[in-house]
Amino acid sequence: MVDTHGKDSVSMTVTPPRQFPEGFLFGAATAAFQIEGAAFEDGRRASIWDAFCRVPGAVINADNGDVACDHYHRYPDDVALMKALGLQTYRFSTSWSRVRPDGGALNPQGVDFYKRLVDELLDAGILPWLTLYHWDLPQALQDKGGWTSRETADRFAEYALDMHDALGDRVNVWTTLNEPWCSSFLSYTAGIHAPGHFSVEEGMLASHHLLLGHGQVIRELRSRDASLNLGITLNLTVADPVDPSDAADLDAARRIDGQFNRWFLDPVFRGSYPADIVEDIRAVDPAAVDAFEAAVHDGDLAVTSSPIDTLGVNYYHGEYVGGRPPTEPITGGDAPTDRKTASPFPSHDGIHWHDRGLERTPMNWEVQPEGLTRLLTRVWEEYGRPAGTALHVTENGAAYDDEPVVADGELRVHDADRADFVRAHLAATLDAVDQGVDVRGYFYWSLLDNFEWAWGYEKRFGIVRVDYDTQERTLKDSAREYARIIAARAIDEPTSL
Repeated sequence: MVDTHGKDSVSMTVTPPRQFPEGFLFGAATAAFQIEGAAFEDGRRASIWDAFCRVPGAVINADNGDVACDHYHRYPDDVALMKALGLQTYRFSTSWSRVRPDGGALNPQGVDFYKRLVDELLDAGILPWLTLYHWDLPQALQDKGGWTSRETADRFAEYALDMHDALGDRVNVWTTLNEPWCSSFLSYTAGIHAPGHFSVEEGMLASHHLLLGHGQVIRELRSRDASLNLGITLNLTVADPVDPSDAADLDAARRIDGQFNRWFLDPVFRGSYPADIVEDIRAVDPAAVDAFEAAVHDGDLAVTSSPIDTLGVNYYHGEYVGGRPPTEPITGGDAPTDRKTASPFPSHDGIHWHDRGLERTPMNWEVQPEGLTRLLTRVWEEYGRPAGTALHVTENGAAYDDEPVVADGELRVHDADRADFVRAHLAATLDAVDQGVDVRGYFYWSLLDNFEWAWGYEKRFGIVRVDYDTQERTLKDSAREYARIIAARAIDEPTSL
């Protein structure tokens, strides 16, 4: 067990402890491209992110994932570190480009890596939580249209079945997609993520084919083994109007909620796309909607809404929007501001982000724990409970500009802001549980500092610091605090944040 009681441990005023429910899982999350490295070793070939990193100006400092955290070679040490922290589960993704390079034949060396990783986790008593797609589409498939092509959904199902062939006897929890909003609209419409396109039509097509692939995999895996825990992970938000009595502000919040949340929740749980948002986008780009509607074939929505056991909820911050511009524009987010990007929301005219005076991270994201409570409650009441689907917080975290210091000959990272963030959001999760929401676990994002997409290595989300020159891992104070909470299975609610 990690020592969390030394003189440098996090210190704060606390109230009586709140216990987590029996069986509640504590974990951490990562993604293959962000940590593995070994980009072109043992048969792995280029993904869309390998290609995107080579586009001038696409990624800050021209960073790439060639080495990243070198997890491919260092996974035994990383699993030992997870065990020392007391993690009960580890959410990771498998790399499509490693397992089926170029989207083609199976690569046994790539599969073997994940066999070794899963065995290491099981030997450490850690539950493997496998995500099949965290944005690393083989570039060869992108050259054929990527997620704008219906065929990619079929190729995704083939890859998923290969993974189940290899790991189905040892892995029970299978997540199809991570954050399809990012791999569709942020990637094909906003130009912020790979492949970096600027098309409303492509974003809409990609969103549907991602969900179609999700549904196909759910059906195939369910037919193989009814005992599997199957699900999807969506990044979701709370969209608040600046003035709830103002029609323009209410409409701005409705459109953000519709394009961010309901566009994915509705086809997964209700077998339909939100009609109001379809019409909003039609007013902006009727040809894109025509192409989208033609791509949704009879029976598709029955596939996208195939029943799931678990919905992963990724939450970082809320949205505070109105119909008029703020006095001072809000900046920051998913990409540096010095390159061309577009809005990921096809219907964005007249939507403006405002400041509500909350603390912000260095990425200028609001710190809004109570938003997580409201989000979990809303999703449970409107989607989870009616479908009999449990919820897990599968990502939640913050990037801070923490710096290592040497104290008494030991390297330490005093990241009190992140420790507060973890505590506050765990408390917010418990608030939802207390309101009757079936939330069964929490995964901090991320276990390690890593390649943060368009931000490269500029932003650090980890509770473990990575020195990218030496690959040395250092527990931050937030890791020690998280370990203490896990060991106690309880949290002392902060009096203020």
